[in-house]
This record gives sequence, C-alpha cells and structure tokens, in this order.
Amino acid sequence: MTSTSTASQRARSHAGLAWLILSLACACQFMVILDASIVNVALPSIREELGFTPTGLAWVVNGYLLTFAGFMLLGGRAADLFGPRRILIIGLLLFSASSLAGGLATTPEILVAARVVQGVGAAMMAPATLAVINTTFTEPHARAKAFGAWSASGGVGGMAGAVAGGAITTGLSWRWVFLINVPIGAVLIGVAAMSLAGMRTGRREPLDLAGALTGTAGLAALIYGVMQSADHGWTSPLVVGPVGAGLVLLVVFTVVEARLAGRPMVPLRLFKIRGVAVGNGMLLLFGGIAIAMWYFSSLFLQNVLGFSALQAGLGQTPAAVTFMVIARWAAALLPRTGVRPLVLAGSACFLTGFGWFSLANADSGYVTGVLGPTLLIAVGIGLTFPTLMAAATADVPEGDAGIIGGLANTASQVGGSIGLAVLATVAGTRAASETDASSPAAALAAGYDLVFLMAAGLGLAIAVVSLLLPRHRRS
Repeated sequence: MTSTSTASQRARSHAGLAWLILSLACACQFMVILDASIVNVALPSIREELGFTPTGLAWVVNGYLLTFAGFMLLGGRAADLFGPRRILIIGLLLFSASSLAGGLATTPEILVAARVVQGVGAAMMAPATLAVINTTFTEPHARAKAFGAWSASGGVGGMAGAVAGGAITTGLSWRWVFLINVPIGAVLIGVAAMSLAGMRTGRREPLDLAGALTGTAGLAALIYGVMQSADHGWTSPLVVGPVGAGLVLLVVFTVVEARLAGRPMVPLRLFKIRGVAVGNGMLLLFGGIAIAMWYFSSLFLQNVLGFSALQAGLGQTPAAVTFMVIARWAAALLPRTGVRPLVLAGSACFLTGFGWFSLANADSGYVTGVLGPTLLIAVGIGLTFPTLMAAATADVPEGDAGIIGGLANTASQVGGSIGLAVLATVAGTRAASETDASSPAAALAAGYDLVFLMAAGLGLAIAVVSLLLPRHRRS
C-alpha cells in the first residue's frame, strides 16, 4: 500500500512538473511572437516622440525580425551544446534587459539597438523551448499535445499583438509595449531556473565557428535583402546585393557543414530523416500562408473595409480562438492519424478558405467577406502548424533537439519574410494596375484578392509535398 501511494505521489509530482515546464515553454513562445507584432500599432506614437524618419521607423520592426530569424540556428545549436535551460535563461535575460532599454529609450538609435538585441534573445528562446518540450515529453501522445499547446500559444501571441498594442498605447504609453516584458521576464526566469534544474546541461563540444558565422551571416543578409524589396523593388542593388551575398554565404555554409566542420553546427545527416527534410520544406511554404492570413487580412479590414487597427485586431480574434482550439484538437489526433491526413485536411481548408476570401471586395460585409473565410483558414492553420512542427522535429536524437527546433523555426520565419515581400509586391502591382477601379479601396481589394489566390496555391503545394512523407507517418 505504501509503495503504491509513493508511486502515485511521484507520478503526480512528475505530471505537475511537466505541466509547469509546458506552461513555461508556451509563455516564452507567446512573448516571442507577440513582440513581433505588438509594436506595430505603437509606431506612430514612437515616431512622434523620438523623431524617427519614415525609413528609420521601419527598423523598430525589422531590427527584431532580422536578428530573430538570422540567429535562430545559432540559438538552437547553443541549446544543444550548453543545455536548453541555460540558453533559455540567457535568452530571457537578454530579452527582458533589451525590453527595459527599449522602454526607456530617448533616441531612435537606442530603441533600434534594443530591438536588435531583443531579437537575439528571442532567437535563443524559441528553439530552446522546443528542445525543452522534446526532452520533457518523450511519449508520442504527450509530445503531440505539448506541440499543440506550444503552437497555439505562438499563434495567439501573433494575433494578440494588434489588440494588446492598441490597448497599451492608448491606455498607458507606447513605452509599456516594451516595459511590460520586464516583470513577465523576471517571473519566467525564476520558473525556468526552478523547473528545469534537473535538465541536461549540454555536452562538451566546441562550437562550429565557421558554420555559425557563415550560416548566421547568410540568413541575415538574405532576410535583409528581402526586407528591402518593399521599398526599393526586386531589381535594386540594395536588394540584389544582400540577397546574392546571402545565397553565396549559405552555399559556403553548406560546404563547411558537409566537408570541413568536424562537429557541424547543423549536421546534414539530420536531413536524411524524411520528416525533417519534408517537414521543414512544408514549414517554408506555411510561412507564406500565415502571412497571407494574419497580415493581409488585417490590411483588408483596415484599408478596404475601413476598420481601425484595434478593430481589425478584434475582428481577427474569432479566427485566433478557432486556431487555438483546433491546434489542441489536432495535436491530440496526431499520434493516431499520423501527419499526412491532418496536412491534407488543412490544405483543403486553405484552398476553400482563401478561394472564398479572394471573392471579397469593397462592398463585402465583415461576416460573409472576412469572418467566414478566415475561420475556415484558421481551421487549416490549426490542423497543419502543430502537425508540421511535430513532423519536422520527430525522430531526432535528444542531443540535436535544439538545432532541429532552430531549423523548424527558421524555416517558418524565412518563409514568412519571403512571403511578405513577394505578396506585398504582387498586391501593390495589381492594385496599381486597377486604373478603372471605382475607388482606391476597390483597387486595394483587387490586390489583396490576388494574394489570397496565391495563398491557396501555397496550400495546394503543401498538400503535394506532404505526399513525400511515408503513408503511415506517426509523430
């Protein structure tokens, strides 16, 4: 009786610790993704108080996104070498300290520098949270549920940005968009130090400096060039130069990892695992779908239907809630169905939802023109995102959990950056060609409708690529 009672107490204690660790990982992911969008609504107030130029103001957003995506691989490998607990805590410290500096900034230069450092902290936190989940949840069903919760927290963080940014800026000050991270970060650091105390501390291997430099610089240059395309066009030297340099550096990085590095930062043997290779390919495509859904649907609400930024955020809330519910449900199904059925179902939702959305125009109402299709697309995102993350990180040795988390996050972020640049160019070109449109809103609607059709095509591409997975693939 006593031994049974003791075993039961240990089981409850382990379950409680696992729940605390999952809550920590979800909170970190929520905060990382939230800070990519929460600042957008505050930009006019920031420009007025600190005297930003229009070009410089963009780097309040781009500085964060550039280092977040560019340093993700390095952050993931650091989690493997030095332990996910240590890297997560360091990332939280950087993120919180730079948030404090940003909230107290008195010049544009200080704020942009703070956002750059904040992005580095986020690039350490995101893959470390995935490594923590992979290490803590080893049973397939529990791991799938954990991925569902983690995915939902990131998706809701992205959606909550507009609402939270508008409420904080209006009710307090733009500075609290950054300062609010400080007390939250302090609490999360304490939870991480306590709950992850027994986690592995990494392994004694030197960091692949050549791979780290070429990989990080290549990703940063590529993303920087893509970001510049919105202002300068794809043929500008300011775009072609960085993109070309980034691609060359990434080729060099591949050669270093394949032939020169004794202990490579990204072991290419990982891509022999079909789920890793195919899953990351699908995540690259998924990044464009996520941008089409959250970013361009917000623009449609504001620029075509005349919603304010706060109203647009509230208008997207039903889709965010739907995504959160479906992601948790899909994660519970994943161990039984495998990856492919959920991805195909999600792709069908993308095709139908974006096809429906492409019919919206300046005279459409919110319910039939936006709410209906976005709810359907949110179902597709809920079915596919946690499934793709699980596929891209499954069957990986525990010692590579950090770098595989970095790869998966990088694929999604790079896909989103490229998707934003390409789709924004397409939307602008199409809107400019609508010379006989009845109003500017009608011309913009035509551009966004083309974006939604292209997003439907990305959904179809994900369905095709998913066929490369084994038929009975299980997470």
